[in-house]
Amino acid sequence: MPTATIAGAGLRTEYPFVLPRGFVDEQGTVHRDGVMRLATARDEIGTQTDPRVRQNPAYLTVLLLERTLVRLGTLPEVDTLVVECLFASDLAFLQDLYRRINQHGHTEVDVTCPSCGHGYAVELSGGGPGEG
Repeated sequence: MPTATIAGAGLRTEYPFVLPRGFVDEQGTVHRDGVMRLATARDEIGTQTDPRVRQNPAYLTVLLLERTLVRLGTLPEVDTLVVECLFASDLAFLQDLYRRINQHGHTEVDVTCPSCGHGYAVELSGGGPGEG
C-alpha cells in the first residue's frame, strides 16, 4: 500500500493495518484491512470540545479514531457508529496503533530473541489471523 508523503519530504502520514477480529457490517461482511492517518492538532483539540466527551471522557477515543481512520475494508466511510461497534480487542488494537504512530511515528517494536539474543524489529500493524 502506498504511503502518503508531505511535499516529497518522505514523511509517512498513513499506516495500513489489519484488525485482529474485524468489523462485521449488517450484511455479515468482515472488514479487517484499513488505514489510519496521523492525527492533526485539529483532531486532538476539536474532539475535546465535543459535548459527548464532556459527558463521558472515554468517548474521546471513539471520536479520535473516527477522524483518523481513513479506510476500513470496503465500508464507504468510518463513522462513530462503526467505531462504537468494534469488538473490544479491535478497539484496543486501534488505540495502541493511534498511540504508536502519533507518539513514536512508527508501528514497530524492538524485540530480542530469547534463544540467540539477536535483536530485530517486529511490525505490530498486523498482517493475518493471530498476528499483531
